[in-house]
Formats: sequence, structure tokens, C-alpha cells
Amino acid sequence: MQCTGLCSAILAGSMMLFSGAVVAAQSVPQWPVTDYDTTPDIEEILGYPAGSRISSPEQIAEYFEALAEAHSDRIQLFDYGETWQGRRLFYAVISSPQNLANLSEHQSAMAALADPRQTSASEAESLIDGLPGAIWIGASVHGNEISPAEATLVTAWHLLASQAEETSQLLDNTLIYIDPLQNPDGRARFVSRYYATVGLEPSADRLAAELNEPWPNGRTNHYLFDMNRDWFALTQPESRGRVAAFLKARPLYYVDSHEMGGDSSYFFAPSAEPLNPLVTESQRESLVDLGKNNGRWFDEFGYDYFTAEIFDLFYPGYGGNWPNYSGSLATTYEMASARGHHFKQSDGQILTFADGVQRNFVAFMASIETVANNRRQLLENFYAYRQSGIEKGSQRGAVGSYILPNQRDTAGHQRLVAILAEQGVEVTRTTGNFRACGETYEAGAYVVNLAQPSHHLARVLLDPEVPLAEDFLQEQERLRANNLPDQIYDVTAWSLPHLFNLDLVTCSQSLNVAGELVDSTRIEPGYIVEGTTETDASYGYVVRWGDMNSGRLLTAALREGLRIRSADSSFTHADGREFEAGSFVLPRAGNPDNLTEVLTELTRQTGAIAEPLASSWITSGPSIGSGNFKPLPTPSIALLWDEPASVLSAGSTRYIIEQEFNYPVTAIRPAQLRSADLSAYQVLILPASGRAGAYQQALGEQGRENLSNWVARGGVLITLGNATGFVVEGEEPLLASALERKASEQAVADEYKGTSVEGRLITDTEDYQSYLVSPEAQPDWVPGIIARTEVDQEHWLTAGVHEQLYTTYIGNEIYTPLRISNGRNVVNFAGSDELLASGYLWEDNRHQIAYKPYLMVQPEGRGLVISFTQEPNLRGYQHGQFTLLLNAIFRGAAHATPLR
Repeated sequence: MQCTGLCSAILAGSMMLFSGAVVAAQSVPQWPVTDYDTTPDIEEILGYPAGSRISSPEQIAEYFEALAEAHSDRIQLFDYGETWQGRRLFYAVISSPQNLANLSEHQSAMAALADPRQTSASEAESLIDGLPGAIWIGASVHGNEISPAEATLVTAWHLLASQAEETSQLLDNTLIYIDPLQNPDGRARFVSRYYATVGLEPSADRLAAELNEPWPNGRTNHYLFDMNRDWFALTQPESRGRVAAFLKARPLYYVDSHEMGGDSSYFFAPSAEPLNPLVTESQRESLVDLGKNNGRWFDEFGYDYFTAEIFDLFYPGYGGNWPNYSGSLATTYEMASARGHHFKQSDGQILTFADGVQRNFVAFMASIETVANNRRQLLENFYAYRQSGIEKGSQRGAVGSYILPNQRDTAGHQRLVAILAEQGVEVTRTTGNFRACGETYEAGAYVVNLAQPSHHLARVLLDPEVPLAEDFLQEQERLRANNLPDQIYDVTAWSLPHLFNLDLVTCSQSLNVAGELVDSTRIEPGYIVEGTTETDASYGYVVRWGDMNSGRLLTAALREGLRIRSADSSFTHADGREFEAGSFVLPRAGNPDNLTEVLTELTRQTGAIAEPLASSWITSGPSIGSGNFKPLPTPSIALLWDEPASVLSAGSTRYIIEQEFNYPVTAIRPAQLRSADLSAYQVLILPASGRAGAYQQALGEQGRENLSNWVARGGVLITLGNATGFVVEGEEPLLASALERKASEQAVADEYKGTSVEGRLITDTEDYQSYLVSPEAQPDWVPGIIARTEVDQEHWLTAGVHEQLYTTYIGNEIYTPLRISNGRNVVNFAGSDELLASGYLWEDNRHQIAYKPYLMVQPEGRGLVISFTQEPNLRGYQHGQFTLLLNAIFRGAAHATPLR
């Protein structure tokens, strides 16, 4: 097909059907003069023109399969995983026939460049001579960001159908990796609901039902995770598969393509401040070059865009940032979203789905061109980045190694180092005792020698503090002083050892110790300790409490119907062994005759270690038959699901219980909670809400009374984050705490009432600012820090939890402590001098948060209210909180006293 001027693969008059109505489709793609061959286009395969219908995940896969069948020499498809709902995850590689024939060799060469310890500078130059530049385009990690995924279809077709010499040169010089749909479960949810809602014709009115998604919207995956926050945490199968594929490909550029609000235009690099200090100057310059070439093409087409005003490069969990720390270049693209076929913008213009597809196509092509034109320089920069990591880790006076002593929480250490290994960070598990930086460590400690190619990634994930630039912080303080919003886009702290609540030792030596490199094994098989004539298992078995290995065994044993008793406090057996609070016993009496065989299999699956007990005789602490050695029930767990629950809080909570604890949860909507008989459930969890006060509006007084009666009869109500606000409200609150207003040492002006008020002198600027603050003002919003808390070690709710616990603090909710006559504050935030463990915190918040409760428990009738004042399940990555949540659910159910 021959085109002149701006041509289209699809005729401008193409039409599609909507419930009997006919809607014209815009021409997509448009590109300067080129010839196209007979490569099957979207309409030929899927039955509708490009940009005229939002393709389902299955249709996207179908079209890429058709392209691969038509051009097997220039496009190949590779599966990299499967979603929770069983949908396929795959990527395409498009290049010249010669490049694709040598794909495995090219990937091996990139692996060699990635390790300068094995590849000399001269060998690297030789490899670079023959290597194409690789670019990875990742589309629509948020399922309701619809145009990027569709644009990958158009881009793939253009690259394969175009007969232009320029296109041939692009294929000769680049390997183009395309992940057309990073979140197929979320997109399937969006597409199904959108087309179920559209009427006679799609509406452009932003009030239209089809442009306002119901709960949960299509942004998230099956477990309602925002996967653009999951790159280093690797909680979801989509993320794990994508990182593995990335490390195999080692692209020079990673484009993470998104959508934003419909009144915007288009965003691409360079990113906004703050930039992570571990993103190098050369990387920043290259991202500017990328943006300039994108800008040149957008100018040619007359498309608006902006850069550097939002979307920073600080938090490493974004797809548009994480690859930077492996030596690639990563950037976020954001297209204004129609969230359907048409969207009326604030200026009256109509933004279409096809507009988004076209603009993304142009951005993708411009980016491919940037890589093709700068192939050699980008490859050299990649090798130099990896080499600089080795050098930085070897510098005198610098941090040379990190040591994880593994003195507690075996499961947490195993999970943490496995996650590092999955991302290409080398970790050694020591096989003997060793001495480093003046201390002696036992065998089994983990060492991260920072003189390695993945130095920058190891630092960004493990450093206790990644500092924000001082000038940026000064600007945020200036804005806050003028009662203006800050410019911090996401959390300011994420150190993995803090999230796992593990000790990290910094050492200035570059340690090479005897040991083995760890792999990605997250759970090592557990076992039963062999007995002797003195300590056999004639009475039963005991399992120590305090990590996820024992937690998984507990839930597995409960689901097997085994009889279990758990200690409220520490105890010592007659044979001299000491056991921590929370440790649980599986006696032979009351359990199946094949208890040993059942337990052998369960320990193997869960990683736990069971120890034999010859008798029940305890020499100190509670006896196994006492009331302080609680029988553990098998609780039925309900979770409030749907509005007004936060999608992310509800999803992460369900994920942790179902996938980390391997225990079922029943999701119940608010309409049922208002009046339904809840007697079948022992535990009910209220996730954090999307907005303050929403639970009262959703449940009303009828719902409050129903929950109150259920708790009084023996239920355990667990509130997360701002859901705690619901239980402190009302004339008869379920929790005797209260939300605090903003504390101030200065007098705050009274509300203006009437025509005149009492006069007051304003003495300085600070005094003036206080005049602007309402007497009802809430504490300032904290974007996200990691805080230290102090744990009451004598309460059953904290059994197995270390005396100091790290937790993420986000928001502005601060609760008053419970009085001793009402309940217990079992975990409190540390004092103001010790509170901040990582991140940036406003000074007045630091003083007001100090000593306030993080976890409270209050008896109500025969039941309990357990309230976390912050979100313990944030992003599913706070592994150090898992034992606390297990205690709240299972030990909480054991401590309630419902009538049987």
C-alpha cells in the first residue's frame, strides 16, 4: 500500500458497532511517508480498526500470535509467567532476521557486559561492535490505562509492515522487546465493565457511568496490587516473571507506558525532582537526550507534552525507575486518558482513545530511534555503570559490605536474600564463623559484598537511608510553611531490612568470606528434629514461634484439623529447653495416630522445624494444661470488601492471608455487614478506607450496632489504618481512643464569627502563619517514612515479635493512647529522638507522633477490638509485620470467649 503525507494503515472512514450504534474510528497509525506490505492489520485479525475498540487481553495475544505466524523471522513471542487468574504473560521481540536468529547469543553478550569481573574492557569493546541496542516497551501495568497496550499492536504492525529504509535500519540496530500487557487481569476487568456499561453510543461526559469505574477499578491486578510499586518487593507473579525476563534481556532502555488524567497532555523524560542519588549523572543526561528526541517528533506532529514537573525518579519500585539501578535507563511515559472512547476535556475538546494510541505509537517509535542512533554509546555506558559498581564497593572508606547476622527470623532472612537474588544481587550465605569490622559472626550469616556489578541496586534496596537532595527538602519546607502542598510523589523510605524488621550491619571492608551464593529459593524445606531416648516425642511436638515458617505450619495444621495449644508467655521444659511466647504444642492426645507422618509433610512444605516432647512437664512458665496455654481455634475470617474500603488495603490484606498465610478469607460487602448474622465468623477485618469517615456513611448506625453486638458475643474486630477512625466514633465507641487534631505550641486564631473579633498583634512571619491555620486543622500529611516502635513484650498479642518493630507511617492520623482501664497499647511509636528510622518527616509531626499507639487492643464483652493505627499490610512488603497480624487473627480468636 502506498501512502503520501501523513498516512494511515486504516482507512479514516472505518466504522464499528456499539449496541446498534455506529461510531467513526480515527485513523491510526499516522506516520510520515512509507510503504506497507500485506502484513495482517488489526482489522483483518480482530475485526475492527486500530484505535476503534479497546482490545481484551485475549484479543491482544491473538493479534501478536498472528504477527508471529506471518513473520516468524522478524518477531518471536516468549511467555514469562501467568497471572493469578491464569492469564498468559508474554513479550514479543522484533528485529531483523539476522538479529533474531542470534537472539540467544546477543543475550549472552549482554550478560557478559553486565559482569566486568569476567569481561575485560577490550572484550567488552569487541562485544559492543556486534551487538544491537535493546529497548523494552512495557505497556499498561495499570489495567485501566488502556491506550499503551493498544499502541503496542500498532507499533508491532508498523515495524513489520513498513517497507521504508528507515524502518529496516531500526531493525538492524535494535532488539525491540514489547510487553504488550503487563496486567491482563486488570485490563480484563476494565474492558468487561466498560462495554457492559456503554449505551447506544459512548459518552464523552465525565459523569457518564462508563467513564467512572466501580470498585475495584481496573488499575490493579487480581489481588488489587498496584504493580507499579512492586518491582523490588516482588510479591506478585507478574512482577517476578517480568524481572526475570528483564534480566535475561538486559535492555538499554525501559519504557514504562502509562496514562494519567484526561485533562493533561503527554509526559516523558526527563523526570521531576527528586532524583535518587544512585541514578548517575550520565544516566540523567541520557534520559534528557531521550526526551529531546521525543519532543522533536511530538513537535512534528503538533502534539503537546511536558517534562520534569511530576513523576520523579526516587522510589525504586516503579517500572520507570527500578531498571536504572541495573545499569539500564528507565523512564515513565504518561498519556492523557480517555478512560473509554471519548472524554470531554475541561476546555471542551474531545479526547479519544485513538488519540492516545497514536501519541503512544509516536513516542514508542521515537524511543526506538533514540536507541538505534545511540547504540554504541548506550552499550558503553551500560558496561561502565556495572564497572563503576565494582569500583565503588572497593573504595577505601566507603561501605564495602552489608551483613545480615541471621540471629532471628530464619524465614524472613531466607525470603529477603531470595528477593535480592531474583533481582541479580549477589548474596553469600557463610559456611563458617568469620570476623569483620571488629565483630565475630556465626556461620549462616548473609553477606552482600558491594564490590559487585549490582552495587547500585544493592545499595538502593538495603541502605537504611536514601537521602533526598537538600535543596529539594528546603523547597518542601518553604511550601509547607506557606500552607501549600509538598511535591513528594511517593514514600521516602523503603529499606528492605527495615521492612523485614531485620538487623543490618554496615562494614567498611569488601568481604570475601567462605560460603555459597544464595538463589531464589524463598522457603527451604523444614523437618522434625530427631528424638533421642531422653527427648523423644512420646507426648507430642513443639514448634517455636516468631517467623513465617512457624506461621505457615500453624495455619496448615489448623486446616488439617490438628489440635494445637499455644503459650501466652515463655516457658521451660523439664529437659531444659526454653521456648518463646507463642510457641505451640501438638500433643498426641486428641490428634490423629499418624501425627508424625502428617507433621513431617507439613514441616517440609512450610519450612518450619518441629521438636519432640517426651512429656508435658514444664519447670517454669505456664503449664500446657493451664489457661495461659490457649487452645487455638480454626477461625473463619471475614474481610470487608467493596466501597468504602481502600482497594489497595483490602487487596494486600487478602493476599497476605491467602497467599502468605495460606488461609481462606471470605469477602463480605458492606450491605451484608449492616444487618447480616455474622455468628459464623470469629474474625472480621476492616481494611483502611479511601477517605476518612467513609465507614460510618457506608455502614450507618445499623451496621455499627450489628458489629458492636457481634464483638460483644465474642467476635474479634481488626481495624487497619484509618478504619480505626470508625471504632473511635459515635456515642458508644468500640475503642476508647480518639483522633488528635494538629498540635501547636503557638496560639491558633479562633474561627472568624460575626462581623468583628478580638484584636491580636501579629509579631512575625511564624505568628502570621499560625493565623492561617484552622483550629480544627489535622496534622500535616506525611508522604511515607519508616518509623521505630517499641513493643510490649509481655502481651500475648506481641508473642514472637522483636522488642523493636519498624513500620511505615503514611498520612496524618494520630490516635490518643488507651487508658489502662480500657485496654492496652501493645505497640507504641518511639520517642521523638528515636522515632524516624528512614525517610523525611516534618518536625512537628515527629513530636506529635512520638509515644502514640500503633497497635491497641480493647476487650468488648466476650470479644476484642484490635486496631492498627497504620496500615500493616502496605504493598504486601512489610514482612516484619506478618507475625503481628498472625497473632491478631489466630491468637486473638483464641483469647475471645464466645459462647460455644
